[in-house]
Amino acid sequence: MTAVTNTSLRVEIVLDLTCVHSYIGFTRFERVADRHRAAGGDLDVVFLPFQVSPDAPPEGRPLAEVHRGFFGSAEQAAQATASMAAVGAKDGLKLNFDRAVHVNTFEAHRLLAAAARQGLGEPMAERIFRAYLTDGLNIGDRATLDRLAAETGVRPSPDGAGELRAELARVRALGIHSVPQFDFGGTVRLTGAQSEETFQRAFEAAAVGGS
Repeated sequence: MTAVTNTSLRVEIVLDLTCVHSYIGFTRFERVADRHRAAGGDLDVVFLPFQVSPDAPPEGRPLAEVHRGFFGSAEQAAQATASMAAVGAKDGLKLNFDRAVHVNTFEAHRLLAAAARQGLGEPMAERIFRAYLTDGLNIGDRATLDRLAAETGVRPSPDGAGELRAELARVRALGIHSVPQFDFGGTVRLTGAQSEETFQRAFEAAAVGGS
C-alpha cells in the first residue's frame, strides 16, 4: 500500500461474534488496516453490535445441532461447514465447527464494547472470534470472557448492559439484517467477507473522499 495522508479515517464495522463471515471479513480487513497504519494512516475502528441469533440461550448448544436443523441433514451441514472451513484456511484460520458452542452473544458484545473504550477493541474482537470458532469455548460464559479479557489486557466492566441493548436496537433500526458490514467514513460501504483487494480499494477511495 502506498503512503497515505494523515487524515483520520473512521470505519464502522457491524458484526456478530459467532458469525463466520464476520470473522473472515474482519481478518481480511485487519490485514489491510495494518498496512494502512504502517503507511502512515490514522484509523479509528468502531464496532457496532448485531445479533444473528438474539434468542440463542446463554448456556449454548453444539453448533453442529444448529447446523443440522438449518441445512436439513447432517450430511448437508458437513458439506457446508467443510466448504467454509476451506475458505477460512486460505486466510490462515482454523475453523472447528464441530467444537463450536452456539450461544447468545450479548455478553461477548458487552466485553467488546468495554475493550473498545480501552483502545483494545480490535485485538479483543479477534480473540473472541478465535475462542468461538477455533477453541470451541462458550463465549456467553462470564468466566470464559473474563479469562479472554485478561489474555488481551482488557478490564471487564459490569456496566453497559442498557447501553448495549439500546445500540442493538439502533443498529436494527438502521435496516441492517446481515453481517458483516463496513462503512468507511460514509464514503464506501461494503457488505460481506470481501477480499483484501476490495478492502484496500475502499481504504484508498475513502482517503481520497475524505481529503
